[in-house]
Amino acid sequence: MKFIFLIIHIAVCTGLIFIVLLQQGKGAGMGISLGGGSSQTLFGSSGATTFLQKITTAIAIIFMITSMALSIFYSKTGTASIMEGLKIPASVTEKSIPENE
Repeated sequence: MKFIFLIIHIAVCTGLIFIVLLQQGKGAGMGISLGGGSSQTLFGSSGATTFLQKITTAIAIIFMITSMALSIFYSKTGTASIMEGLKIPASVTEKSIPENE
């Protein structure tokens, strides 16, 4: 199950990068701001967002869901600590730690 989510997550990441790179910047359409820019919207001049923006939103939601799923799956693998097996140096003992009086 983890492997399937990982493959989906990598595909969504790649797709999100390409979709974002395909979009034009905010200032790219300034030359056509007097009425000619409505051809980019999905529903004509009344459409608030472009088709690429809607795809970006959907892919971003899928990205967030797969990220949360992967974090849940990989957090339940074990409770091992990176501090396991470390030896405390001889200079740090209970006697060398000052007590609050």
